[in-house]
Amino acid sequence: MRTDRIGTSDVRFRRQGEGDLAVLFVHGFLDDQYVWDGLIGELTTPGVECVTLDLAGSGDRTGASGPFGYDRFAGEVGAVADALGKPFVIVGQSMGSAVAELVAAERPGRALGLVLVTPVPLAGTRQPDALTAPFRSLGGDGDAQRAVRTRLSTALAEADLDRLVVSGTRIRPETVRETVGCWNDGHPAGARPSRYPGPVLVVRGADDGFVTAELVAQGVAPRFAAPETVVVDRAGHWAHLEQPAVVAGHLDRFLAAVLPTVRASGWTGAFAEKSADAFGEAFADDVTLEASALTRPVEGRDPVKNVLAAASAIYDSLVFTQETVSGERSYLEWRATAFGGMRIDGVTVLTKNAAGQIVRAAIHHRPLGAVHRFSAELGARLAGLLDAGYFHRG
Repeated sequence: MRTDRIGTSDVRFRRQGEGDLAVLFVHGFLDDQYVWDGLIGELTTPGVECVTLDLAGSGDRTGASGPFGYDRFAGEVGAVADALGKPFVIVGQSMGSAVAELVAAERPGRALGLVLVTPVPLAGTRQPDALTAPFRSLGGDGDAQRAVRTRLSTALAEADLDRLVVSGTRIRPETVRETVGCWNDGHPAGARPSRYPGPVLVVRGADDGFVTAELVAQGVAPRFAAPETVVVDRAGHWAHLEQPAVVAGHLDRFLAAVLPTVRASGWTGAFAEKSADAFGEAFADDVTLEASALTRPVEGRDPVKNVLAAASAIYDSLVFTQETVSGERSYLEWRATAFGGMRIDGVTVLTKNAAGQIVRAAIHHRPLGAVHRFSAELGARLAGLLDAGYFHRG
């Protein structure tokens, strides 16, 4: 377990495990990041990194000042997703599910999956003031919070209930009132179909009296193209706490379907897209590119992504045939054709930093005649963007 921070802000996030795929968890109303610990302990999927954080006003950030709304929450969670520098699946519960959707929708290239646990609609629950007033008055009232959690759960262990009440009563009353307005009023994006195009799993507690089957069927599921909905027996609004092994099993199954696409979302996927932006997401700011088709290294994210976008467009076909990972380095063998059928073989060596971003790429082409022709064509396509001295003249 290790902790990182976003710049000099108060946004800190915990990281557990190692892998090329991150699973980012977003807690709900009155909760904190530790609500996910039991579920994370039940996961069996290898090669993933689990990441949690406290939303502003909750957990270790109760001293944060407002505003407390979806845009602020999504901006901070999105900054964590960006700092991870790798593809991710994002999991949100209750109010956190709406935050998770907003984050995923802004990063469709790296958000490989969206899991909504007992989700409130992004458009808001739209309850009248008379029904939301008891929630608005929960700040600092441990007895009232205990009563609400007991009423909306079926199998919440006493120890979990005690910890949730302690966590919830730490949140300032004014923060609680503003946050209720957030999930009740919703976000404008909730009034239209979701912009997130990837796979979606909806998990509902069978005995949840707040996020009911009707609410999911009418306000959540129709906004996605093809969501899968599962129901967890003997669980209410905190299904991830009440039945952590069952929910973890559904998440493991979801991750198993997502993992084969992790490789394609990075370097190899960027070659398939043949766009500079696709390469840019994988690189650190100070990335260095070395290649047999270049006379000297190219440095910096923008120049490097431009070179690779132009290079990918030269190939008629390109297939990655082998991949080996050793520590921070990945070794990829590939074969390609260009110029109407000329065969080109090669090996690429990628070196990543602790955040999973590529800091060095070394690309080796063969045979020599193909190297010279490829380099000359690359120089022609990058004329005006990169000095001609970077390319062989053959």
